[in-house]
Amino acid sequence: MGQGQVGRLLVIGVGLIGGSFALALKAAGVCREVIGVTPQREAGEQAKTLGVVDRAYTHLPEALGLLQPGDLVFVAVPTLAVESVFAQLKDFLPTGVTVTDGASVKGSVRSAAEKVWGEMPSFLVPGHPIAGSERSGVSAARDDLYRDHRIILTPAPDTGADHLRRVVQAWQAAGAEVLEMSVEEHDEVLAATSHLPHVIAFSLVDTLAHDAENENIFRYAAGGFRDFTRIASSDPVMWRDIMLANREAILKAIDLYSLNLSSLRSAIASGDSAALMGVFTRAKAARDHFTKMLAKQAYSETMQAQEVTFIAQPGGTVSGKLRVPGDKSMSHRSIMLGSLAEGVTEVQGFLEGEDALATLQAFRDMGVVIEGPHDGRVTIHGVGLHGLKAPPGPLYLGNSGTSMRLLAGLLAGQGFDVSLTGDESLSKRPMNRVANPLREMGAIIETGPEGRPPLLVKSAGQLSGIQYQLPMASAQVKSAVLLAGLYAQGETSTVEPAPTRDHTERMLQGFGYSVERDGARATVCGGGELKAARIDVPADISSAAFFMVAAAISPGSDVTLEHVGINPTRDGVIHILRAMGGDIELQNTRTVGGEPVADIRVRYAPLRGILIPEAQVPLAIDEFPALFIAAACAQGETVLTGAEELRVKESDRIQAMADGLSVLGVSANPTKDGIVIAGTSGGAVFTGGTVDSLGDHRIAMAFAVASLRARDTIRILHCANVATSFPNFAELAVGSGLKLQQL
Repeated sequence: MGQGQVGRLLVIGVGLIGGSFALALKAAGVCREVIGVTPQREAGEQAKTLGVVDRAYTHLPEALGLLQPGDLVFVAVPTLAVESVFAQLKDFLPTGVTVTDGASVKGSVRSAAEKVWGEMPSFLVPGHPIAGSERSGVSAARDDLYRDHRIILTPAPDTGADHLRRVVQAWQAAGAEVLEMSVEEHDEVLAATSHLPHVIAFSLVDTLAHDAENENIFRYAAGGFRDFTRIASSDPVMWRDIMLANREAILKAIDLYSLNLSSLRSAIASGDSAALMGVFTRAKAARDHFTKMLAKQAYSETMQAQEVTFIAQPGGTVSGKLRVPGDKSMSHRSIMLGSLAEGVTEVQGFLEGEDALATLQAFRDMGVVIEGPHDGRVTIHGVGLHGLKAPPGPLYLGNSGTSMRLLAGLLAGQGFDVSLTGDESLSKRPMNRVANPLREMGAIIETGPEGRPPLLVKSAGQLSGIQYQLPMASAQVKSAVLLAGLYAQGETSTVEPAPTRDHTERMLQGFGYSVERDGARATVCGGGELKAARIDVPADISSAAFFMVAAAISPGSDVTLEHVGINPTRDGVIHILRAMGGDIELQNTRTVGGEPVADIRVRYAPLRGILIPEAQVPLAIDEFPALFIAAACAQGETVLTGAEELRVKESDRIQAMADGLSVLGVSANPTKDGIVIAGTSGGAVFTGGTVDSLGDHRIAMAFAVASLRARDTIRILHCANVATSFPNFAELAVGSGLKLQQL
């Protein structure tokens, strides 16, 4: 028997669920014969006529006598009828045959099995396909019903490995995604996500059917009503059985819903606009978020793609006036501080990228009403420093290290426990650099192995201020400590060994919170208050850097990047490119919301290699992937030291860039804390080839820029994460002159 083969399939109940499973396995060619069992002879004959089954029987023992080891039995009968089927299986099921089912309540199936066999037999693999149709009966069966749907299996500890494997392979052959849960978790989750919606739909239609004006209600019902109440067309007998079988979990879900519905009614009655916006904004965001979180998918549509590849054709110039997305660091902080402020904060220029959206969703999960984002505009109804509520579950932060590290500081002073999780990449990044100073303040923080996520931040009571000397320059660590200081008794100070971005200090002051700054020291006192503000987020210099480098290396280029933040703790890329001979002019310099802003004009000029001053390293830490491309196009050698922080970003950026540059014919020798790049000033610098961005957005964009000086096509793998900071990069790149395709 080949891999995935199930021998014969015996379907007990040849309606929609059982018939569709049979058709799917027949279409996939993984069973040699399908036998149907139904007490209605006419239904069996119809199933044969429709090609759903090859043979049909009305008596189960007769059909069971045909089975051999390796065959599969699918019990597709109503929940409360499962026990009677199991009783017949006990006496007539041949050894080596696997049994699974499709009942909606797994606790009921387990109880039936234990009542019949005295235990959960090893050959039984309980399952529940999350799929259905308004129609029922064998005539509604179709071979694609389960395609791209989920099947939840609830195997017991003693379930046989071969039996479980056989069921998994059968459902995968049907096109389903197979998940596993405990019986208890399944029944509780399904009570809320499937059974409760059916309760509401049946009740709503029944209520309106008794209304004196019901004819007009149904005649003029909009599409939303029809879509929602579609499930009230489901089989009443089946749903009666489900309600009785999963009674306790469903009652719990109904009680919670009734409580929230009562609160919503009170908000409507009292005209409480903020409460209504809270319900509606949370619901709108949560509808897709829950599914994405469970699947560890991303918030933005671009990030949901399993794979994105950039194809960058050689040559070209860049020109024009460009506005890159809003500053990511400031977008994070605007959501955090706006949520903790008293009053309503208006934000413009918010970066609608994956990382910033993760922060926004986290505060929604903690009870903050946030409207938007809509075209970069966000309205935050602040709850005050002590108004956050415990989230319903872990805060999922995707790929955002900034979200996790800064939230660790804010949450250290809350009166509830919360878990911070992320995707596979974030789960590899070090967190003790933040957790350790917070622990010195009295925070209780648990990490995963080797100090990596997930983080569990527990309620620790009153924090104590500390004087913290940062062992390395890190804006995230500094910010986490200062934010925890808002909740600490006394003064909290940080002293950094080299300047890092100071958006946290500036924005705290913008929200009316006193911050003392004395050289490398920043100090806050606990017990203050944040007041709502208007935030205009400037364009992100880290995103602008790719087009600055593009213009600097491509003869004939002339680009103006508008409204870019030039915070002196972030302008290292400007100083480094100028030191290399770059033609950079700052125009229309001004201050917006306490942040310096300018239009940056960059024209092509020959570059030369330099020894990058270590004092500039923390001021350009995120821009080095782009600067490495500039170094490859410069005359002579460029040497970077003091940049060990680059090895613990979304990827080891030193090694990733060195590997990619080598593939493209550039001599790049990584060191412990930097890199040595041998540049070439004229003609084509890069040979072309395939490089792996390792899922790092800045690596991907840097090699796209390299195509301007390439001899052949550059293919860049794993580029979906570009959406973390620059969702419209490909569109803007093509508009400015790059020859870039996104596959």
